[in-house]
Amino acid sequence: MLQAMDNSLVALVSVKFGARGFTHHCCDHLMPLGVNLTSLTKVLRCAKDDDICTLKAADEADVLNLVYGAKNSDRIVEYDMKLMDIDADTFTIPETECDARVTLPASEFTRIRAVHERRRGGEWERDIAAERWGACKRLLQTLQKSQNLPQKSFKSKGKAKSSAEDDDDDDSVSADVGIEMGQHVSLAFSLKYLVNFFKSACFSGKVQLLMSNDVPLLVAYDFTEGYIRYYLASHIDDD
Repeated sequence: MLQAMDNSLVALVSVKFGARGFTHHCCDHLMPLGVNLTSLTKVLRCAKDDDICTLKAADEADVLNLVYGAKNSDRIVEYDMKLMDIDADTFTIPETECDARVTLPASEFTRIRAVHERRRGGEWERDIAAERWGACKRLLQTLQKSQNLPQKSFKSKGKAKSSAEDDDDDDSVSADVGIEMGQHVSLAFSLKYLVNFFKSACFSGKVQLLMSNDVPLLVAYDFTEGYIRYYLASHIDDD
């Protein structure tokens, strides 16, 4: 498992690769390794697309050993990367129940970015907040209209449109979008972080957004042998 937190302590990413995803996997016990991601990225870029990569670290080791072996030749390249001292407890992520869960195709999630990047160039972040958010508002309107129904496990599927007929079809809610809400949630997040979360959409067929009041947003991509999960703290209202 790979975990990392940004310098401002606002966002955390957790990436897990299951043992079955490796040709050979041996790990007798949990062992935290402090890796400089910038250095690791540079080393990984030295590998060719068809190289076989082996990562090794011994108990109490201060280096991570990476070996690249060519698939069809005897070429071997080896790197030793210095490890950092980290506080493993800092990255403990407690499991919590969410108040609201939105599930949608990953392609739809990333399309929110693509459409407005194409329309407005460098100003697409503002476009998401001002216009594309209309789709989310319609989802909320659908939920609000159903308040006379039990809300413990409410799920909305299908097309949901507001009364404004002049809205374009890009903001319609796909039949593949599922919503479960136990109670009202009101949160605000930094778009610059969400933009980076979009980039992982290619690894999974769907994305889940799990939200609770006073709890970081969880953006989860699941794939066959693991997952990618982003945790993002909400803005705190100074008022």
